[in-house]
Amino acid sequence: MEWRIVGTGLFFLFIFLSGIWLSRSGKPLNGVILNIHKLIGLAAGVLIIITLYRVNQAAALDAVEWAAVVVTGLLFVGTVVFGGLLSTGKPMPAAILRMHQVMSVVTVLATAGMFLYLGL
Repeated sequence: MEWRIVGTGLFFLFIFLSGIWLSRSGKPLNGVILNIHKLIGLAAGVLIIITLYRVNQAAALDAVEWAAVVVTGLLFVGTVVFGGLLSTGKPMPAAILRMHQVMSVVTVLATAGMFLYLGL
């Protein structure tokens, strides 16, 4: 189980690094870097879901634990939605970029807090 937690942390690190790389590549966004960024995010999401599935199989999650999972999941989805808006190629308000940046950090913190709360 520990390697899954470390792996999730590494995925988040790679998501941030590829996001910085993507933002510095300029407009229009580089398709290769954008797809790398998206695939790393997808891999992180899949690893988190697999980890949560196995934890729930070992001992059923209670209502508070499920609430932590749902909140973290919604933050993850929100981060993806704002990132998707940024990748459309259309001009977006600066607030969309700021929301993507803030939600990215909040999602990492929520994921870490969720894992800590679940005792992982």
